[in-house]
Amino acid sequence: MFDERPDRDAEVVLVGRSNVGKSTLMRELTGHSFDTGGKPGVTRQPNHYDWAPEDFVITDLPGFGFMSGVHEDQREQIKTDIVRYLEEFAEHVLVGVLVLDGKSAVDIIDRHSGPDEIPYDVEMFHFLQDLGVPTVVAVNKMDKVDDRDERLNEICDRLGLLPPWKQWQDTIAPITAKQGRIEPLREAVRTHLHGQQRDDLFKFF
Repeated sequence: MFDERPDRDAEVVLVGRSNVGKSTLMRELTGHSFDTGGKPGVTRQPNHYDWAPEDFVITDLPGFGFMSGVHEDQREQIKTDIVRYLEEFAEHVLVGVLVLDGKSAVDIIDRHSGPDEIPYDVEMFHFLQDLGVPTVVAVNKMDKVDDRDERLNEICDRLGLLPPWKQWQDTIAPITAKQGRIEPLREAVRTHLHGQQRDDLFKFF
């Protein structure tokens, strides 16, 4: 299922729960529409978008976590596939973009936090960092959030970043993909690309 990756050396990946707006963000970045379907969990395989002749690909990985109508075994398999993919290609991934739903992320993280449970979002953030992949958290749907700074501070806190969020602008990027308001993400990604001497890829962001 995950073996269709184009032969490209440099990659930016989008990861996140189902229904957080990854496909919308992908469309905003590439100008290309992907078959997202009307219900969560439709993206079951990576969507790759590459620009020939550039040696670069953006990949939208399937959503993880709860999906209505998807059996738990299948959900776990998707998560396993994502982890394997990231492990296998970590050295090629210049930036990992973890997409959160700004409106519901804190509630979801808190609901799944316990002595024996680490929320997927928090786990994925630390997993990317453990792999040495520079990580940007795209906090999407910010148009639906009233207490913007407070919400972003809470998200930092849950991810183990010391608030206030504004000191983490290379990591925390508040966006509204549906309205094309993704400049903070573009800037954060460019910062990480620059750190890896890949200013040649700025034109994609």
